[in-house]
Amino acid sequence: MKLRVYYEETDTGGVVYHSNYLNFCERARSDVFFDRGLSPVLQNGHFVAKKIEANYITSAKLGDELEVISELLEIKGASFKLCQTIFKDDKKIFELVITLAYITFDAKPQKITQDVKDIIEMLFDKK
Repeated sequence: MKLRVYYEETDTGGVVYHSNYLNFCERARSDVFFDRGLSPVLQNGHFVAKKIEANYITSAKLGDELEVISELLEIKGASFKLCQTIFKDDKKIFELVITLAYITFDAKPQKITQDVKDIIEMLFDKK
């Protein structure tokens, strides 16, 4: 997913505020579904962040064009793990490894059905 950095995403010096990298990755995950006419809400549940490891390599700035690449690392019984990398001009500036847990609408962990696993594998490239 490609995006541009807007003023609202930066500090007074025009540097992207650290939490916005997480927002960029969240937007990219959602867009993978939306771009194919799907919703991130699947069957009887949805995914929530369980664990995040973030590596801030260099800063993005106001007006920069960025690209977020999302790659599937693994799928387990009730969660899956992605690596999301943000690039500026083909240079890696941020990397996120996120574990997403599948839960019901009343926030109970739920096993990922084979149908949902198939959708995840179809949507995200395997690293």
